[in-house]
Amino acid sequence: MKKEALFDKLRSHTIGNYPMPPMDDINGIRYDDTVGQFVKSSEHVGSIIVHASPEDDLNDIIRKCYPEAKVFSSNLPEINIAQRDPNTVAEATNLDGTDVGIVEGKVGVAENGCVWIPQTMKERAVCFICEYLVIVLEKKNIVDNMHEAYDRIEMTDYGFGTFISGPSKTADIEQALVMGAQAARGVTVILLD
Repeated sequence: MKKEALFDKLRSHTIGNYPMPPMDDINGIRYDDTVGQFVKSSEHVGSIIVHASPEDDLNDIIRKCYPEAKVFSSNLPEINIAQRDPNTVAEATNLDGTDVGIVEGKVGVAENGCVWIPQTMKERAVCFICEYLVIVLEKKNIVDNMHEAYDRIEMTDYGFGTFISGPSKTADIEQALVMGAQAARGVTVILLD
């Protein structure tokens, strides 16, 4: 069946059309304690939350969270434990074998525990190829809902970003839960005051 014939057939069975509601009338969910709800939602999807102050050394915090890790990758200037920088590797495959990837989150969403991570590095594979992902997020950048999050998103020169919510998991393989099937098997969010 040709595409237009299929569309015509679908249109002939349409009972009625309804206009989209005005976007100004949509109010997302609100929380009394936005940060507390973000922590609850993040833990619900499997993330580990670590609270930190500006005086804390992120390198020490990350080492304590992942004492067995040997290979760290990050482009954040304050992370000096990283042996690999996604800005300077020749290609994405050079990040293979990364135990812990460390990136900056720009917007956290309380309703679902996800964090917007824009591509601020040459090789975005660091977000997906590492065994464990650490997201550094300032508490002031946590919003109640996705409507607010999309209002805050700014695209970088790379034109790519993604929401990450907890570790990668699937139960498609023999109906058994598998962690890390498509990306990191564990996610830690470091919340900065």
